[in-house]
Amino acid sequence: MKTYQKVLLVDAASAFYRINRYAVGEPYFGPVDLGIHLAGLHRSLNIGAGLLAGSIFPGSNRLIFTGFSPNWTGFYISSMGGAALVFDNLGINMLTIVGRAAVPSVLVLNRSGGEEIDVRIEPIDLKEVWAQGRGGIYGLMEHVFQAYGEHYTTDPRILAVGPAAARTDLGAIASAPINDGNVSVVDTWAGRGGFGSKLLQEHGIAAIIYGGTFIDEDFRDRKVADQWFIDKYQKKLAAKDLEATAKYRFEPNFQTGGTLGVNFATLAGQLLFFNYRSIFLSEEERLRVHREFILEHYLKQFNEETIKPKNQKTCGEPCVALCKKLHGQFKKDYEPYQAMGPQTGIFDQRAAEKLNHHADRYGFDAISIGGVLSWLMECLAEDLLKPEDLGVTRKPVFQTEGFDRVGDSLHNAELGMELLDVIIAPKGKLSLADGARVLARRLAGQYGRKVVEPFVYTAYARRGWMVPNQYWTPGVLSPMAIMGKYYMHYGADFLPPRELGRKNAKRLHQELILDNLGMCRFHRGWAEEMLPEIMESLYGLGDRFQESVRFTAGRINSRNSSIFWESERCQDLVYTFLKRKQDVEGATDATLTAWIKRFEDNKREAAMEYWYEIHKGIQEALTEY
Repeated sequence: MKTYQKVLLVDAASAFYRINRYAVGEPYFGPVDLGIHLAGLHRSLNIGAGLLAGSIFPGSNRLIFTGFSPNWTGFYISSMGGAALVFDNLGINMLTIVGRAAVPSVLVLNRSGGEEIDVRIEPIDLKEVWAQGRGGIYGLMEHVFQAYGEHYTTDPRILAVGPAAARTDLGAIASAPINDGNVSVVDTWAGRGGFGSKLLQEHGIAAIIYGGTFIDEDFRDRKVADQWFIDKYQKKLAAKDLEATAKYRFEPNFQTGGTLGVNFATLAGQLLFFNYRSIFLSEEERLRVHREFILEHYLKQFNEETIKPKNQKTCGEPCVALCKKLHGQFKKDYEPYQAMGPQTGIFDQRAAEKLNHHADRYGFDAISIGGVLSWLMECLAEDLLKPEDLGVTRKPVFQTEGFDRVGDSLHNAELGMELLDVIIAPKGKLSLADGARVLARRLAGQYGRKVVEPFVYTAYARRGWMVPNQYWTPGVLSPMAIMGKYYMHYGADFLPPRELGRKNAKRLHQELILDNLGMCRFHRGWAEEMLPEIMESLYGLGDRFQESVRFTAGRINSRNSSIFWESERCQDLVYTFLKRKQDVEGATDATLTAWIKRFEDNKREAAMEYWYEIHKGIQEALTEY
């Protein structure tokens, strides 16, 4: 008997809708490969759950967003923890939005038992609502729940955007679990790719509230699942998952937990700060900053305020990872608190909370806006731009000597908030309506090419851009078809660039196994191996699923329009990584030595060759699929 994926296609212009059915495995398996198909047909925004949503498998309730990204400009995939658990109660696998509402609106989806889905599109005064309650994206969530929450038998879930979605190309989509009639402070995000901007600007939808009581046949047989895991790992499902998610809960070796805790505890000389200018400092100075600013203050605050009192929650689904680390209303993750932390000259949690919350309230992709802020701050620090050029009142403190961990961090956070306000202002001097890459070109035309050189980003086609994941490794600058996620090798080991390209392709393949079934990557310690076997056991389609993942990886890569690094800082990031491997870690690999010499002889030429070698490896690996 065939199983079908049900897609609710809604025209935002008219509220007309229909449900399309796609047989599982013929050829689509989930929100990624089906999302590519639908985005190609309709240029739609697609929001979907995996086949295992609502099942007993922990981490299986990730909500997947696909479509053509406003800021990357190519096909993109973003995801949000826990939000598919309530989505599953609609009795559909995917929502596809086409058309555009005449005015900003709320999409209301409700389903009671076996009845037809109730679909409504209701207008909303965004300017007024964004000024209410907690403000911005949070004010919108609260307003939508107050306006429509009473119509749901069980707690619904809300997706919302902030002012960044109206003014820029990097607006995110946020949500938070609703428990017993209260919107929690545990916000979860589909941040990368600017899908909040797409939802509002292309479809006129500012928020989606959804929920219901539809009951389908989710896999709930724990005895059967336990036997699968015993056969594979000699452990039951719960025990294996507890082991696989240890880093995200608590890591006893470092007496901390979560991405923020473990990464900041272990980075040492690989710590990036002051808009990557740390790569030019000595290892001794980087270690001093890590010790005095991070271990003895920034991380210490986090451990004392969050880890020791166990202030941690889940994203909304039953899960032992408890990865949402909290301090009051502030949720702490590594990359936002790195991009709008050390990279922007902030080494104090109070200051970082102020800036991160300001960006979150506006609804920005935290990593990308952090990269934009740190770039502009360096331009101010180096007098490449003056405060009046950007509409702000101060310059940052951007050197380690004499830096006050508390006072100077606060100063920099307040400057960051000023910059965000200018970006959001209707006629401000820092328009990101067409993206930061276009802004960089404009500023270069006014103030000289040097303005662009400190900006670290990957470029795609004519206008696409993405601030990379916050690790000092060439992998995060690779010419992959989708960047900014973990669809590449981000380890700190040296690999010849062509081999790095091949490893990037392998990582893309493994991540697609997770995303196409709506599985959280924090569970990848077992999920990458087990999911194909689970697909075989439940649907008899394990081999076809693997083939579909390979085909999807190749299909994504066929659109690859990556552009060679446009700023000198990207080239420096690669060269200094190689140099540190030799000088600090003592690596003697002949290939490493040869690449260092090529960079020292002609940096730009070597960088271009390095970039193309990565690209060759990617193409070799993915065309084999």
